[in-house]
Amino acid sequence: MATTQLADVFVPEVYASYTAVNGPEKTAFFESGVAVRNPALGNLFGNGGRVAELPFWKDLDASDEPNYGTDNPADVAVPAKVTTGVQIARLASLNQGYSSADLTAELAGQDPMQQVRNRFGTYWMRQWQRRVIASLQGVLADNVANDSGDMRNNIAAATNAGVAAGTLFSRAAFTTAAFTSGDHYDDYVAIAVHSVVYKRMVDNDDIEFIPDSQGTMTATFMGRRVIVDDGLPFTAAAGSGGTDAAATYTSFLFGAGLIGYDESTPKTPVELEREASQGNGAGVETLWERKSWVIHPLGTAFTSTTLTNGNATLAQLRLAGNWNRVVERKNIPFAALVTNG
Repeated sequence: MATTQLADVFVPEVYASYTAVNGPEKTAFFESGVAVRNPALGNLFGNGGRVAELPFWKDLDASDEPNYGTDNPADVAVPAKVTTGVQIARLASLNQGYSSADLTAELAGQDPMQQVRNRFGTYWMRQWQRRVIASLQGVLADNVANDSGDMRNNIAAATNAGVAAGTLFSRAAFTTAAFTSGDHYDDYVAIAVHSVVYKRMVDNDDIEFIPDSQGTMTATFMGRRVIVDDGLPFTAAAGSGGTDAAATYTSFLFGAGLIGYDESTPKTPVELEREASQGNGAGVETLWERKSWVIHPLGTAFTSTTLTNGNATLAQLRLAGNWNRVVERKNIPFAALVTNG
């Protein structure tokens, strides 16, 4: 019986027309409104550059008291200044390839091209979500290093002996994190938590399930969508003694539109490569996909201080030195809550 090869089923134009079952816009970040596709971001990279500036007008300072008129012509009012700021976004050029051996099961299916497309779609969806979380880790690291941590509520104990009810996730801990935004506390529409924290929310009977338009039940906490992802920041406990380090979990609070996202089209988005000499002459086929993504947290500038081949790796996205907040704290709908679970 003949074996189906990638070359037997792969037609670049047809493959590119398939929509993967999974992708960035299938994630809870999009469904909750936290991430918003913004074609204007992608358009900024139309000329091939990797860095784009997004200038904006800063709010008028309401703390400036107005002038009070007089009948003295010698009294001359001095107008206040209107200032601007700049957000900076960076394009990520990514690629991944899988050999025919990796895709054997999909090639045996009824619609092999769709099956392969779905496999890649799941991979890219997970990578997209990892890059979102890593970017927010970097924004938070910069906030702690340079802005006194005014976006974070850290109640975690440093040692096992210090872990108590007051160091664990609770409604009070959540509201304290939300109120780091002051009178913008109600801007938050979702919270992302590690599964350990989610279990505590369930145990506390804090989770309410609400059906969406398709009848799918969605977990909510105090009216906010709950996103469970074990890729969120987590530090394991060390040792078993009472003075050993305790585990910590960081939960993220999101407002609508926090993440701006778009894609530009690489020169060759998909490509089939065949190396005839590999496999001792039997040949090896590899299917490559390429992505060019812009993932930009609102109100920030990516400084590009540390890069690899012009791109930021996941580890580099987490670096404080690669980020700078360029708007007032209230104007970025993002907060973090650090607990012992």
